[in-house]
Amino acid sequence: MAGESLRISLDAMGGDFGPSVVIPAALSALKAHRDLELVLVGDESALRRELENHKAGNNPRLAIRHASETVAMDEAPSRALRYKKDSSMRVAIDMVKHGDVNACVSAGNTGALMATARFVLKTIPGIDRPAILSAIPSLRGHTHMLDLGANADCDSEQLFQFAVMGSVLASAVNDVPEPRVGLLNIGEEEGKGVERVKKAGELISNSDLNYVGFVEGNDIYTGAVDVVVCDGFSGNVALKTSEGLATMVSHYIREEFSRNWYTRLAGLGAWPVLSALRTRMDPRAYNGASLLGLQGIVVKSHGGADSFAFANAIRMAVLEVRREVPRSIGDRVASALGEAGQTG
Repeated sequence: MAGESLRISLDAMGGDFGPSVVIPAALSALKAHRDLELVLVGDESALRRELENHKAGNNPRLAIRHASETVAMDEAPSRALRYKKDSSMRVAIDMVKHGDVNACVSAGNTGALMATARFVLKTIPGIDRPAILSAIPSLRGHTHMLDLGANADCDSEQLFQFAVMGSVLASAVNDVPEPRVGLLNIGEEEGKGVERVKKAGELISNSDLNYVGFVEGNDIYTGAVDVVVCDGFSGNVALKTSEGLATMVSHYIREEFSRNWYTRLAGLGAWPVLSALRTRMDPRAYNGASLLGLQGIVVKSHGGADSFAFANAIRMAVLEVRREVPRSIGDRVASALGEAGQTG
């Protein structure tokens, strides 16, 4: 898409904060990407009020598409899919389907977003189920991990498909020619793990992916691999555990530095180091989970994201559009599955 303008729809009513976060994030993204146009999808009157608050009512690269309904964060995906056909989420995804935009970003209900996106956009041929992928900070930058919750139970073929999709995304977004792919397991030895994981390992090793073998939970953060593949149950547990650990460590650091006047003084001296550490580990910088495997680009922002975090989700969508990720996945899946079939 070099040289062409691109358009992205934003579910402006999704997430915990709706327009108050989406609109400043949109304005920030427009400054960062001069060829970008954004469509705010949601209640028109509410969106115009928020735009006026930011003195951005006449921005020519910012349009509004009215949607009369909103999907609640705790709403059942089946209900949202069946009864909320004019929700900001559904309309934003429909725009991708109809070619009005190149991608969609939403901070809304994850289950409803996945169900709606899968129903509207369908999966790429050769892909059974979409997967949620996100970047996680590591010693060498970050590691891409999938699935993070879309599919609690997966068979070996689906894990293999996740490996292909994760490899394509890591290559496209990070310019890594041959991303190192690891399969999450309870040990690195070949005999470890349940049968479906061992079978998935065989399928991946027989493909043209740069497969390094089984990896354990600690390898997610060492930078030993570029892509970690697992089922959605394991991935979500690992992700939430990491978030909880980061919160606990941050709490302990603040507690220790505020214990007495001496530790407060020490904290002032250590502030530059602590500030740099906070910046490197800021989860907002990694906001934006890709719903891979769909015939269209959908990026999920954290529901509690602030404007800085949501702008990063938009940035991820821009990258995926520029690198034509769905097309690349389709091409790689066709090639990889063909090779696996020949060797199977």
